[in-house]
Amino acid sequence: MESVNNSAEVLSLASEAGHILLENGAEIERVEETMERIASHYGEDKENFFVLSNGIFTTGKSYANVEFIPIKGSRLDKVVAINQFSRDISEGKFDLGQARARLEEIKAAPGKPLWEQIAGAALGSGTFCAIFGGSLVDCAAATLAGTLVFLMSSLFTAKNWSKALSNVCAGALGTAACIVFQALGFGETLGNMMIGTLIPLIPGVPFTNGLRDISNEDYIAGITRLLDALMVFLCIAIGVCVTFAADRLITGSMIEMHGTVTDPLTTLFPIQMAAAFLGTVAFSVLFGVPREHYLSCGLVGMLGWMAYLLILRHSPLGVVGATLVASTLIALMSSAAARLRKCPSTVFLICGAFPLIPGAGVFWTSYYIVSEQMRSALGSGFLALEVTIAIVFGIIISSSLKRRKKCHQSGK
Repeated sequence: MESVNNSAEVLSLASEAGHILLENGAEIERVEETMERIASHYGEDKENFFVLSNGIFTTGKSYANVEFIPIKGSRLDKVVAINQFSRDISEGKFDLGQARARLEEIKAAPGKPLWEQIAGAALGSGTFCAIFGGSLVDCAAATLAGTLVFLMSSLFTAKNWSKALSNVCAGALGTAACIVFQALGFGETLGNMMIGTLIPLIPGVPFTNGLRDISNEDYIAGITRLLDALMVFLCIAIGVCVTFAADRLITGSMIEMHGTVTDPLTTLFPIQMAAAFLGTVAFSVLFGVPREHYLSCGLVGMLGWMAYLLILRHSPLGVVGATLVASTLIALMSSAAARLRKCPSTVFLICGAFPLIPGAGVFWTSYYIVSEQMRSALGSGFLALEVTIAIVFGIIISSSLKRRKKCHQSGK
């Protein structure tokens, strides 16, 4: 261990590392662990930090700092970099000055190029339309509409629009694009097209991390992040409802849809496997995962979705039971991938669990509300809630199994 007298500099370094983690999609437990590892190496008490979902409190003998960290997007490449940074410090690779310089490099690291993000949004929209049973024409329409939605959402962000207004407008634009495409004969099933189109807007990072924080018994942080994700879901739903209401006002009638329609071709198991793999890779791009981990993320997502489909199609467990088993498997595979790739399991869990997130429920609940089918809206909403709870328990089961294994290995 390197001993230094500059307590304020050490605590500032640890706090800034935690800041980068928290604003880019790391779970609370990892933020605390990383900050404690950095501080302890340089001789500071590890109990100087208190981390919330949107803030860090740091105190010491000659240092005190409170930072408000708004919940933003995700740059999982920075989570990976800070994780490695803290481990390098623990191994004595940096003195304090070198550590500061390296931290500044991580802070200044550029994001994915725009073309790669656009490709990720397009591929994600098309493949998730296939995952939920859309035809090839539906997938093509969703690819184009999803790309438009992503570009507009990026423009809103660049113009510093509020997150709520951006998601309302993006949800409305995506819905309008799909309605127009179907009217022009480009697309067969409006529901499937819209699910694929709206997928890039789904808040996968706060949703998954909120569930993970709850599974770690960090209820305040978990509920805060889930409320943030719920707000995004609500804003998307408002955009969908406004567009359907406007269409009804213009045409004089409500567009009729009767639940999910599946295409015989895209529901074939090999196509579902390919769609799940490519869709997970696509969202790995959007979540800022380093390129060397795309393959691992895709495999975790594909295997998890395969498990979900097999259980759903060949067992009496239903959607909720299949989600529980698949989410448990994804969490376990994420831990295994993390050990193999020397990378935080968060990277693989967020991307791998994305196909299970009840994003389709947002659309169907919105549609049923605006079409005044309240019983169907309640049914769709409750199913989404049950799926969410199943994912939570899947992560809890995985965590319990890992703890048991560690206790067994340590002889306790």
